[in-house]
Amino acid sequence: MWAGAALVLAVVAAAIPLRSAEPTAAELARSVQRKYDSIRDFSADFVHNYKSGALRKQLTEKGHVLIKKPGKMRWEYTSPEEKLFVSDGVKIYSYVPQDKQVVVSTVPSDDTASAPALFLAGKGNLVRDFTPSLTEVPTGTAAGTKALKLVPKAPQPDYDWIVLLIDQGTLGLRGLMSTDAQGGTSIFSFANLKENVNLADKEFTFHMPRGVDVVTDAGRH
Repeated sequence: MWAGAALVLAVVAAAIPLRSAEPTAAELARSVQRKYDSIRDFSADFVHNYKSGALRKQLTEKGHVLIKKPGKMRWEYTSPEEKLFVSDGVKIYSYVPQDKQVVVSTVPSDDTASAPALFLAGKGNLVRDFTPSLTEVPTGTAAGTKALKLVPKAPQPDYDWIVLLIDQGTLGLRGLMSTDAQGGTSIFSFANLKENVNLADKEFTFHMPRGVDVVTDAGRH
């Protein structure tokens, strides 16, 4: 009798699938990179929370972002102050209407993640350029979120590390965190994310406003 019961239990146990192990940081990084390679462009609403390291000031901003690989971005800040950052893949234009000034810089020509935002636009590779690890998910983050910390293998001037907040089910991007050399922390939270929406190149053309100072690598114009 006991032998028969033991046999039944063994058969039942064998029929129950073992719970799949949680992915390691390296496995998650590879999965996210494969997912990201399939995305040509995306749009999203964002909330940007910044906390400075030295001055201990906090700032919350909101807006809309368009990303198209390779290297094209349009960040429109709508509150509390209007700001516009546009990359056409060659130049980056930074415009704050209140300052009446446009800063123009060159997009790095190599394939490194020279800034967290440029990483979103196709610069850099999770597996090749970073050392990944799993870290704690920030308080208030939606359930089912994984936090993947990425430390660049080569030192970067703009940030020390990046944390991607990933939807564990879809591998969609829910947020991006980074810290700078002064100890400041930026957290971008994304909502209404839409992938592969066939964004037109004209969305990433910057039209120079009249009456502004233009600052480039060569100086002020």
